[in-house]
Amino acid sequence: MRAVLCTEYGTQDKLELSDVQDPVAGPGEVVIDMAAASLNFPDLLVIAGLYQFKPEPPFVPGAEGAGTIAEVGADVTHLKIGQRVMAVGVQGAFAEKWLIDAGSVIPIPDGMDFQTAASLTLAFGTSYHALKQRAA
Repeated sequence: MRAVLCTEYGTQDKLELSDVQDPVAGPGEVVIDMAAASLNFPDLLVIAGLYQFKPEPPFVPGAEGAGTIAEVGADVTHLKIGQRVMAVGVQGAFAEKWLIDAGSVIPIPDGMDFQTAASLTLAFGTSYHALKQRAA
């Protein structure tokens, strides 16, 4: 599969499009055939090595995206192959397939397109929690 790789910390112009092995779902994981991914400020911090989570290069950046479940781990029962989903993590979304913890995956509501779903979890989630804290 093709994936965007961060082979060294720096700016986004150092990212490389590469061929890598397809991921395989293990216990508690799913593989998503990616339809859309979004780019957020935290992604740029991860690529620069300035985020609180600092994966060791090479790694595939991308914290949120959407697509269709391609594979589920043996113990995953709440998600099914072919299901439309969105997900949020720290890395991995900038690839044709995303291996992610099943607990980080949310079914997409009927009528929502992949692009909207791919940009919903991180920015909306951050804004929602900030507003909720202000109201408290």
